[in-house]
Amino acid sequence: MKKRILGKSGLEVSALGLGCMGLSHGYGPATEKQAAIQLIRAAFDQGVTFFDTAEAYAQGANEAVLGEALEPFRNQVVIATKFGFQDGDPSKGQDSRPERIREVADAALKRLRTDRIDLFYQHRVDANVPMEDVAGTVKELIAAGKVKHFGMSEAGVQSIQRAHAVQPVAALQSEYSLWWREPEKEILPLLEQLGIGFVPFSPLGKGFLTGAIDAHTSFDKTDFRNIVPRFSEENRKANQGLVDVIGQIAAGKKATSAQIALAWLLAQKPWIVPIPGTTKLHRLEENVGAAAVELTAEDLAQIETALSQITVQGDRYPAHLQARVGR
Repeated sequence: MKKRILGKSGLEVSALGLGCMGLSHGYGPATEKQAAIQLIRAAFDQGVTFFDTAEAYAQGANEAVLGEALEPFRNQVVIATKFGFQDGDPSKGQDSRPERIREVADAALKRLRTDRIDLFYQHRVDANVPMEDVAGTVKELIAAGKVKHFGMSEAGVQSIQRAHAVQPVAALQSEYSLWWREPEKEILPLLEQLGIGFVPFSPLGKGFLTGAIDAHTSFDKTDFRNIVPRFSEENRKANQGLVDVIGQIAAGKKATSAQIALAWLLAQKPWIVPIPGTTKLHRLEENVGAAAVELTAEDLAQIETALSQITVQGDRYPAHLQARVGR
């Protein structure tokens, strides 16, 4: 597995990370603990050194599983976690008060079985707490040795600029993929200018870009995708053309659709590190294989031409969640 450095931070990670949320939260019942630990360790065995979790993923349960899984090789990996929701519960709204950030850091250190958090993200911008206070608190945690790097998630241009002026932001984590390219307008140019790395979550479009989901797929009743407009049966049918195009390109490269979607992201900038998540070992192996897929300028031009003729249907979030992003 090749390595990448997130912006100017000096933080070196594997070219692909592992998003661990789905093991505990968001996509149906949690994975049994030993199976989750096995998957995380299999990722490490295959060269993944960058692991992403958050307090808000099953209110710390995901951090605890990750901490147990990575404890034997803690010094060989980079662990990212997040603060910013009231009581670690996204349904209660944001809470990035300085005292709360400090509490979350201490609790995360215990659950992760570690003495430092390599990358500590603000999960969503909190309109009630000045960004300078948030960045300043993380700066204090860095000075105390509890945190190594500061990150932000789904933040807008002004928030990133204000935070970066107080404490350099090592990475921004936001959604970016072949079917959500909004960051290309303002975010990517800003990150390039400031030397901030970019960590795309949902790089496979919450599974849609793999080709494994179609208009007839039914999701578990606890699956987040049930409330996502883009995943309505009608929109899945309308968006099938995008998946078909990716599938055609994948066949030509003797790769899978998922591998093309990930390789496309890796080809955009050398400081982009996608974090696909999965609960299945065979999908993990498939995703890791994407790091070896080289897309030529001609391949990228072909993808660009094909995508320019497709308009993706449906919002990526319901309105109440959309209100939390891009602040």
